[in-house]
Amino acid sequence: MLSIDSTMASSINFSHRLDAQTRLDDRSNRDLRAQYRFRYYPTIHFGNDNTWSLNSFVVTGDRFSSSHNVIDSGETNHLYVRRLFARYENQDGKVELGVIPTYKGRVSSSGLSSFGWIKGVRGVRQLASNTAIELVVGQLDDINAKNALELPRDIDYAELEYSTGIGEDQSFEVSLEYMTNNSYLRGEYRWRVAEHQTLFLEAIRQKDQSSTKLVAGMSGEFFVEQYPVEYFAHYSYVSERFGLRAELTEDFLGKGHGVSAEFSGSLYSQYSVEWFVRFDSADGVSRLLTGVKAPLFK
Repeated sequence: MLSIDSTMASSINFSHRLDAQTRLDDRSNRDLRAQYRFRYYPTIHFGNDNTWSLNSFVVTGDRFSSSHNVIDSGETNHLYVRRLFARYENQDGKVELGVIPTYKGRVSSSGLSSFGWIKGVRGVRQLASNTAIELVVGQLDDINAKNALELPRDIDYAELEYSTGIGEDQSFEVSLEYMTNNSYLRGEYRWRVAEHQTLFLEAIRQKDQSSTKLVAGMSGEFFVEQYPVEYFAHYSYVSERFGLRAELTEDFLGKGHGVSAEFSGSLYSQYSVEWFVRFDSADGVSRLLTGVKAPLFK
């Protein structure tokens, strides 16, 4: 007979956070759409040191890199569990097993979408305070969110990444990837040139098609009198034959040349409500996004 004493029970803690976003999506080749998004992150921590945890991620949208539903459209009221995984983490690194996130920490423009998932295992070894090596092995063959929790059938995804810092203001990472039946070499360089400004350069090279994706941009913050405004802007180029790997990235604009610029700030700081405006232009199509987002609880 299995029993749980009071000490073990008291060391099990539940935490969660939920946020919401609503926006207008105006594209030059499509009618204006009103959209909404909910994101929910529940976590159960085990042990007094929280080294073990069970994590999940629930979000609107129906595709790997999509997280919005269209308002007043009965066919797009999607809400799916996209991740469910166990994590062990300490000062030396972490291990994740299950339907895991696509990233180990910060999400890059050339990295896989933060709304996606991988069915497999991730191991991260911290070599120094700012240096780590990561290995991920699993399956990524279905980009429909409703199938995210289905059991994997085979192994078709692998990634080996090395990341490190150069002093306090610069960092780079390089990774070898295999996914979508192709091999890739990805690199990223970031440089904090000022207290509120970071420049970055990212590149992915596809082996079989000799195709390339390049991303160059900047992010940071500026002030209008005493009012802070955050910004994120980048240029991208994607070869026409690059394939599905490009569409699964965090900031995919389209094939060919593209530019994007986003600005955001606080609307009601007491309730952490923010406004945002984003403009994209790629492949002959322009897009304007504007809306508000806020935590519902955390």
